[in-house]
Amino acid sequence: MESVVNRAATAAPMASREVRWTTVGVAGLVLLVAAQVYGVLTSPPDRDMGHLQKIMYVHVPAAWNAMLAFLLVALASLRYLWKGRLADDLLAASAAEVGMLLTGLTLALGMIWGKPTWGIWWTWEPRLTSTAVLFFMFVAYLILRTFVDDAERRAQWSAVVGLLGALNVPIVYMSVRWWRTLHQMQSSPMTLDSSYTWPLRANAVALMLLMAYAVAHRYRSALMTQTADELMDRLALKGTPGGSRA
Repeated sequence: MESVVNRAATAAPMASREVRWTTVGVAGLVLLVAAQVYGVLTSPPDRDMGHLQKIMYVHVPAAWNAMLAFLLVALASLRYLWKGRLADDLLAASAAEVGMLLTGLTLALGMIWGKPTWGIWWTWEPRLTSTAVLFFMFVAYLILRTFVDDAERRAQWSAVVGLLGALNVPIVYMSVRWWRTLHQMQSSPMTLDSSYTWPLRANAVALMLLMAYAVAHRYRSALMTQTADELMDRLALKGTPGGSRA
């Protein structure tokens, strides 16, 4: 297990980067507002969906960045299983929290879009169902972490569940190609009219910056919490009759 000294050494430089990550978060927020205003004011209404189409400027980037977050979960989980560093487990958990929130936002916006477009809030078609499965897998991932007290066992079990959850990401992405579905094919700058391309790209970059800030913030907080918990344990051990006298 990593020593408290090593953990503190890891947490210290993370704390020193707070201003840098805050700048990233503020830049993402400003860009998101600017991209939304630009997209709403400059892009024409869609021929079939009218102004409802502009929900794409958040719905699609949220889905893209959720997938990036779950990719980070998979990479950090693999690294934990390889190296056994608890810091990698905390990074995976931080990315899982942000990815789950982005997936929830994707589902909510999809339902808002689906009601006027399909006439229903929800249908068990492949894209929606696979996305819901992805969402609840990471809800289960986070619940699992709250029920396991031992840090190493929690990290091992979480890594396995995180990898299984991340395996669902390509299924979500390819579902509209593999099965008959109500959902349209994947939207990208290459498949859109040029008037929609720049707002979509700007919103995607803005949400990516916000995602990076959120993951970094949660990771830094988790490192400091873990360090504080271990220091308290050591202090409690020293205070017991049989504790060490360092």
